[in-house]
Amino acid sequence: MAYEFTNKKGVKYFLHSRTVTLKGGRKQVIYYFARDIRPGALDSVPAGFKVIETAKTGMPILKKA
Repeated sequence: MAYEFTNKKGVKYFLHSRTVTLKGGRKQVIYYFARDIRPGALDSVPAGFKVIETAKTGMPILKKA
């Protein structure tokens, strides 16, 4: 089951990750929220991160704990 976050407006978001290759060739994992479950959905928040909600838009973001 994908990690689910419901914001103050009642909209559900699901946490995903993807490994991308940067211009220098280095690989980096990115995390993002989407309204639907897509490939790359995560079951929990990665270690060392916490989920917060932006005050202005209500979008969830990951922040280092």
